[in-house]
Amino acid sequence: MADALVYRAEGAAVVHGTDLYGFTVTEWHLPATYPPFAALVFVPLAWLPLSVLKAVCVAGNVALLAVLVRLSCRLAGLPTRLPVLCAATALALWLEPVFQTVLFGQINLAVACLILWDLTRPPGAPGKGIALGIAAGVKLTPAVFVAYLLLKGRRREAATASAAFTGTVLLGALVLPAASVDFWTRRLYETGRVGKVWIVDNQSLQGLIARALGDPAPGPLWAVPALAVAAAGLWLARRAGTDREGVLVTALTALLISPISWSHHWVWCVPLIAVLYAGHGPRPAAATALVFAARTLWLVPHQGDLDLALPWWQQPFASPYPLLGLALLVQLSVRSSSASTIR
Repeated sequence: MADALVYRAEGAAVVHGTDLYGFTVTEWHLPATYPPFAALVFVPLAWLPLSVLKAVCVAGNVALLAVLVRLSCRLAGLPTRLPVLCAATALALWLEPVFQTVLFGQINLAVACLILWDLTRPPGAPGKGIALGIAAGVKLTPAVFVAYLLLKGRRREAATASAAFTGTVLLGALVLPAASVDFWTRRLYETGRVGKVWIVDNQSLQGLIARALGDPAPGPLWAVPALAVAAAGLWLARRAGTDREGVLVTALTALLISPISWSHHWVWCVPLIAVLYAGHGPRPAAATALVFAARTLWLVPHQGDLDLALPWWQQPFASPYPLLGLALLVQLSVRSSSASTIR
């Protein structure tokens, strides 16, 4: 529950008026890394006893997982009878990103549910885009879905999401002016504050490249491929015929190009598996589920700086999620190019 303890400390910093970005908690000395608005959301956690907080986090994340499974089925166009929903939720707990989210008391499932609920609502639904903007206000990276909406010509939804995000920034500035200045002018750019980019926990493109090169700071050797993946991913998202593909491509692109995507950020594996099952049958879905359940990243040597000295044959085991994400983008790109040639 390390992350839940950070959230609790953020809420306590708001309640007691202490420096939001000046503390560290737990034996790993974890600091606050989210925008000030997130700390306002976490205020109720400061009033819960530790044992109650942990119980709430576990029960809440299991409930959110059930919601995410339901939303994933809605995205994929699959029916969701109650027995199937319960069974799928129980099985999804074995997926490493989901298990880690529950273990750490993370908010990944809540953020994914906000985004997916908003994007799967009917066109023209009242306030469509607000939940996406709030999700971006808590964790920033969901802002990439605003770009997706713009590329798809859904300007009203993009404007609503942008307005909601702006509202979270203004609310944070109003209640926590000093913390807001500190975050937006300084803390936002301190990627090292979040964690080491080269450890196996980081399943982003930068983590993959850092480990493959044995370089803790790959710099341009990461930035150039990241820009290429960002461009390709957004191009594929724009060409996607439905939200089923477009939303997932956007999520995969965000996870790949983010400087740090901890393994538990990949809870998007749940809608990915549902969409693969709906579109391609049980075998691809089962194979993908196996990648996310195998936990190979924890089987390679990763104590201290051993992550930087892995032999070539261990590299795929250390970076299963970005390799899978890249493979899916390549497959979609080939399919898109073939479709264009046929037309």
